[in-house]
Amino acid sequence: MEKNLSSLVNHQFRLARRPVGLPDRSIWDYTQSSVPQPGEGEVLVKALYLSLDPAMRGWMSEAKSYLPPVEIGEVMRAGMAGRVVASRDPGFAVGDLVTGILGVQEYALARSDELTKVDPAIPLPVHLHALGVPGMTAYFGLLDIGQLKAGDRVVVSGAAGAVGTIAGQIAKIKGCRVIGIAGGEHKCKYLVEELGFDGAIDYKSEDVTSAIRSHYRKGINVYFDNVGGDILDAALINLAVGARVVLCGAISQYNSTNGVKGPANYLSLLVKRATMKGLLVFDYIPRYGEATKDIAGWMSEGKLKSKADIVEGLEAFPDALLKLFRGENLGKLMLKVAED
Repeated sequence: MEKNLSSLVNHQFRLARRPVGLPDRSIWDYTQSSVPQPGEGEVLVKALYLSLDPAMRGWMSEAKSYLPPVEIGEVMRAGMAGRVVASRDPGFAVGDLVTGILGVQEYALARSDELTKVDPAIPLPVHLHALGVPGMTAYFGLLDIGQLKAGDRVVVSGAAGAVGTIAGQIAKIKGCRVIGIAGGEHKCKYLVEELGFDGAIDYKSEDVTSAIRSHYRKGINVYFDNVGGDILDAALINLAVGARVVLCGAISQYNSTNGVKGPANYLSLLVKRATMKGLLVFDYIPRYGEATKDIAGWMSEGKLKSKADIVEGLEAFPDALLKLFRGENLGKLMLKVAED
């Protein structure tokens, strides 16, 4: 057990008001309280890393979604990787490394069903990326919803982000040709030279519609969408017959103050006899073990890389979160809260 827990302070970020547009620093309260002591059946976790994800923007909204909104005054919801520092649950020992949705704070109480033990031989950031929710999302989005098969022509938007980097690599492992869409020369170069994508489109400097067509004259078989908006439209107009569109996210729309822009080119789905289906990774929780085994195997064989974009310090949370919506992160964005 960490010494003198009762004398420690737990710093937290709480939602002070619902954002309009970007979730800037003004919507947060930075609070402190005493470190909670675990009751019977509870575990106290010290945060080492926190996951920063585009979905957090939706959780701040009152709009109906797959999870209830974070209420005003509540600790902001976030994934955490940390170490057990006190336990009154026989299934967890002090020193165990765990992950869970435990909030933007330094210490969190949790029940056993809220925690997953992780392999200490694997760096903790990997458990928030390739072996975490982003990896599960890419795996099931491509293989289950996208019905990926060898030889498919694949396009991934948001390709330099947490999910996109994994999705593109899985598609390559499965014998597909993969083009990634990302913002900026540096990101595009990374996709091709480091991750093995067959090509990259810089949406900041290229016409995405014509660029996709130049890569795939016969159209896209699988489009994995993380951004929505104009880029989704560009992909829809370039579909092949029987294409599968995987709707994973729409980060270009999350901070819009003018409403969500729907796809203008949706009739391509009719003309090309294509399908477009939404992905919610939590539907696949019973199958996470399947994905974890495959992804860990690919990593051990050197076929798949996990890239972390790490910002230091809990206090940096408000500004670090904005990197997601400005397209500034490369790979999985996370906060390093404490040294292990």
